[in-house]
Amino acid sequence: MVEASPSSTRRLALLALGAAGVVYGDIGTSPLYALKECFAAHGGLPVTPGNVLGIASLICWALILAVVITLRWAVRQRINALFLNC
Repeated sequence: MVEASPSSTRRLALLALGAAGVVYGDIGTSPLYALKECFAAHGGLPVTPGNVLGIASLICWALILAVVITLRWAVRQRINALFLNC
């Protein structure tokens, strides 16, 4: 198994931070809006503990996958973390 050098580990950490900043900065209020619309009075789900937990889980997984996909794309393209954050 090949061990990562400290500089490559630091670079990957910076890239992950940049990817998270881009994703969460752009959609900061979208999860709240999505949660509100899921339980809207006109055709929304009933507010039960199971529905709230399920929708919150879907939103969390969507955010996690968005960060992972952005990070994987950036690593494959060898994009600098500072450039990715712009």
